Formats: sequence, structure tokens, C-alpha cells
Amino acid sequence: MARFWVVGGEYADTNFDITVTGAEEWFGPYDDYEDARQVWQRKAWNTVDHATTRYRIERIDPDEPPRCTD
Repeated sequence: MARFWVVGGEYADTNFDITVTGAEEWFGPYDDYEDARQVWQRKAWNTVDHATTRYRIERIDPDEPPRCTD
């Protein structure tokens, strides 16, 4: 069963590769996309004026093989 997570935080620059704290923040899991979207929306609007802060929704299904990161 797929679960949804809100992932992100403050990054070192607008490449959004390296976080300021060294690790992304993870919120969840949520059973459906709409619940995750509401949390994402709250996080995103609270940081709308911070150019180096970004949040996204990740769908993780433990029954599927991991995605290739190459």
C-alpha cells in the first residue's frame, strides 16, 4: 500500500541539493494524497517568502522495487 510523505526544508541554495541542517525533514506517513497535500500546502505557504526553502510530496510503496537514482 502506497504511503505519502511531505519532504523538504531549508536548502543551501536554489539548486535544492544540500540542506542547511544536513538532512531533509520528513512529515508523515499519510494514507492518502489529499492528507499529504494539506500538510504540504501549510508548509509551503508558511515559507513562501524563503527562496531556499522547498517541500514536496513523495509517494512510497513498499511493494514496489526502489526507483533508480542514477
